[in-house]
Amino acid sequence: MIKLLIAENHPITRKGLEVLFSASPNIKVVGSVEDGEAAMDFIKKNPVDILLTEADLPKLNGLTILRHLKNEHPDVKTIIFSGQPEEVYAINAIKAGASGYVSKTVNVITISEAITKVHDGGIYLSNELTQQLAFGNRIGRSTGSFYKKLSTREAEVLKLLTIGRKNKEISRELDINEKTVSTYKARLMRKLKVTNLVDLVNQAKLADQL
Repeated sequence: MIKLLIAENHPITRKGLEVLFSASPNIKVVGSVEDGEAAMDFIKKNPVDILLTEADLPKLNGLTILRHLKNEHPDVKTIIFSGQPEEVYAINAIKAGASGYVSKTVNVITISEAITKVHDGGIYLSNELTQQLAFGNRIGRSTGSFYKKLSTREAEVLKLLTIGRKNKEISRELDINEKTVSTYKARLMRKLKVTNLVDLVNQAKLADQL
């Protein structure tokens, strides 16, 4: 039986996932939490095989959780379950330590297949993205070239900026000092050819929509 922890900040989505797996013969929901800190606390106290987590969780976001798990609980595998575009964030999530990336637009069977595949030691990405990677195609024209310039940590800082986090909040969440956050912001502006934070955030949001 696969022990699954769900981390999702929207109560209806969280409850829907619990109901979805309640009848599963091989997946058992052992916990359901609404933020990143609660997810880490649960994993410290309970056996978990797979964490199914939203990328944009309060308190600790999905990529930050991945880094903590890699250091503290390497046996726990993580699947990012997100409404964000796969072609934009999936590769950075895998680079950060995720074992899968599942869009919230998929059907029930796909979610179960992703969990089973990851539990068996595989990596789950959509067939479309897998084919693009296999054939070396450029991922998503504008979005691919936009995010391909960024390191995993730069993408993480940019993601937090786009959802309104302040420097102090980012430094606390990523466990880096505020000066380092400022350095990342300056680097992001240089790479993405903008001169202020407003343009940086707007360009990132626009890329998400392309």
